[in-house]
Amino acid sequence: MENQNDEISLIDLASVLWKRKKMIITIVVSAMVFIVALSVISLLLPSDKSFLPNEYTPRSLMLINDSKSSGGALSSMLSSSGMSGLASLAGISAAGGQTYSSLAVYLVTTNTFLDTVIDKFNLVERYEIDKYPKAATRDALREVLLAEFDDESGVFSLSFTDIDPQFAQEVVNYSVEYMENVFEDLGLDQNKRKKQNLEINLKNTLQEIQTLERETQQLGHTIARGGQTADGLSVAMEMTRLQMELEAQKQVYTQLKTQYELLKVDMASETPVFQILELAEVPDRKSGPSRGMLCIIVTFSAGFLAIMLAFMLEAIENVKKDPEAMKKLTGKE
Repeated sequence: MENQNDEISLIDLASVLWKRKKMIITIVVSAMVFIVALSVISLLLPSDKSFLPNEYTPRSLMLINDSKSSGGALSSMLSSSGMSGLASLAGISAAGGQTYSSLAVYLVTTNTFLDTVIDKFNLVERYEIDKYPKAATRDALREVLLAEFDDESGVFSLSFTDIDPQFAQEVVNYSVEYMENVFEDLGLDQNKRKKQNLEINLKNTLQEIQTLERETQQLGHTIARGGQTADGLSVAMEMTRLQMELEAQKQVYTQLKTQYELLKVDMASETPVFQILELAEVPDRKSGPSRGMLCIIVTFSAGFLAIMLAFMLEAIENVKKDPEAMKKLTGKE
């Protein structure tokens, strides 16, 4: 008996749909034609005037070496860099297990970083924000500038979405450069900092050697021109002093050069804390919106709403045909 009632119910449902088939088909076809036409028009309009413009999302990839990090070491490094406040905001403590990757993801959300990007590319004017320009622009930037970290590969990615692919690429690469400078300023990669210091010292020492060589050469010419035109003893003592200083600087340079070459060998066998794997390119393929998927969703939604409307109209019609139900609705006995 229950199966018979179920069968009758299914037949009743099918009869309602068949009865309202013209309305259902009209609604579905109308919605489909409307959304397809809307999609085509959005393609024909210029990007800056289209209500549904193509969006492009260039992406840059960086390698974050978490094997060098630990909660205590990272917190200590931030404190020594005068950024202990940032450490506490990011949730990094000596007892915690936070890593360089979590720091990188957090830095992208900071107001300092966001304001730097906003000022660099004048995003307040670009996004035409009048009310609460600073806060509103930060919120808008957070929605399109995304940072992600893959635990398995250790790759940190930074992407930005905009209707102008060239502009989007510039924003991403500038952000990557900013992040690299922040990591360098924090001094997280000790070997890289040592290498920079050695390069500076080598350059200064080489300049000092060249200066002393020129002075020695000039003094030699003075002696050769007639040695007695000046105090011979003073000239000889000055020559001795210059030669001693020159020899000392050459020894210093040799030691610095040795340290520099050894450090280069060490750095070649290890991964730096922050390493750029791939800068963003100007994308030639849009990342959104998916107009095909939008057409499918709108069409199916219209079909669902049309079916619901058909059952509602059928229910209303049945109520009107039932005197008892009408009496209850109108409150008349």
